Amino acid sequence: MSVVLRRILILLILAGATAASRRLWRREAEPTPSPQWPPFPAATPEPPGPGPVTASAADTPQVAWVEPAGGTCPTTAPIKAKTRSGIYHVPGGRFYDRTVPDRCYPSEAAAEADGYRRSSS
Repeated sequence: MSVVLRRILILLILAGATAASRRLWRREAEPTPSPQWPPFPAATPEPPGPGPVTASAADTPQVAWVEPAGGTCPTTAPIKAKTRSGIYHVPGGRFYDRTVPDRCYPSEAAAEADGYRRSSS
């Protein structure tokens, strides 16, 4: 008797799952209406900005970095920078000797101005 009841229970569960999946399938098949967005407000013209700015000789940027030669930095630009990590290494730093640079900077300020941060060690 228990085998018959177990089989009936399994058939009821399967029938319920089939009916639920059919309902779900029909719901997904119905097209959904496209959203209605409010119109954009009219654009107002921007007032003209200040006139062109002329740069003096002090404002013109100098060449901030140089290419490393043979995997080392020249003595005029000893700061080693890695572009992938965004970190620069200074002489005497923990990882300075093993770092193969992508760029070489003459000063820490030049490296920081280019978006790099100092190595933590």
